[in-house]
Amino acid sequence: MQHPEYEYLNMCRYVLDNGNQKGDRTGTGTLSVFGYQMRFDLQKGFPLLTTKRVPFRLIASELLWFIKGDTNIRYLLKHNNNIWNEWAFKNWIESAEYKGPDMTDFGLRSQTDQEFRKQYDLEMETFKKRILEDDDFANRFGELGPVYGKQWRAWETTNGESIDQLADLIHQIKTNPNSRRLILSSWSPEFTPQMALPPCHTLFQFYVHDGVLSCQLYQRSGDIFLGIPFNIASYALLTHLIAHECGLKPGEFVHTIGDAHIYVNHIKQIETQLQREPRPFPTLHINEKVKSLFDLDMEDLSIEGYDPHPPIKAPVAV
Repeated sequence: MQHPEYEYLNMCRYVLDNGNQKGDRTGTGTLSVFGYQMRFDLQKGFPLLTTKRVPFRLIASELLWFIKGDTNIRYLLKHNNNIWNEWAFKNWIESAEYKGPDMTDFGLRSQTDQEFRKQYDLEMETFKKRILEDDDFANRFGELGPVYGKQWRAWETTNGESIDQLADLIHQIKTNPNSRRLILSSWSPEFTPQMALPPCHTLFQFYVHDGVLSCQLYQRSGDIFLGIPFNIASYALLTHLIAHECGLKPGEFVHTIGDAHIYVNHIKQIETQLQREPRPFPTLHINEKVKSLFDLDMEDLSIEGYDPHPPIKAPVAV
């Protein structure tokens, strides 16, 4: 039987072989296909890729950040999670308050200019320190706008009220598991322009059958090398957490992607990864004493038996 990680590796190979050359918002360039789907049986192990190391603690802390309804990077930085820094940092260096060296086109220049990269790193460290230590600065420049957490926990209605989509979803799974409306949307056309990054994982739906909970994610856009491994693990984790709260078994995670793309400066990294043989998936452990996912903290989550190949570094396109 083929290792379940080949769901991901086969996508990598397919896009390398069949992808369309496309420009993109970041100016980097991609190989892209439109419409791709993967399926992961969560009973065959937790789908944390093994052909390169994927940091579970970053995935878990980001998901808990979403679940808490938070939209400020301060929580992430307190957990040594830097995956959203670039978008907040960009807002700061483009503000009238920023008086440091010119960081124009920092996303591309920092990849090729070593002196610029050194200065960029120094400015980023200053930025992070101020976010953690200065409440006013964090409130103004740590905010990413109404991103995932806001949409999940406090979707704004036309009459000025808010909807806790996540709490409502869990209630429906518990009380009406046969519903075909077990859906949460992160895409709000009114508020998308205010977000540091419009939602890539835009909508997900749950399905209950015979005591088993499955999830399908629709992702409008996916960075195959850096982003999608996080998304696979994040929504697998969310499925486990909701199944845990609702007294169900985790079933299948179905990942449907609109624009599935490999950045051209990630091709060598993907080729390296494709040369590696997958290893057994790890096992997820959730603190049985914590019944609600809204009460979970980082120390309540762990994985066992994770033995991946070494990490493969690649630049983030911002």
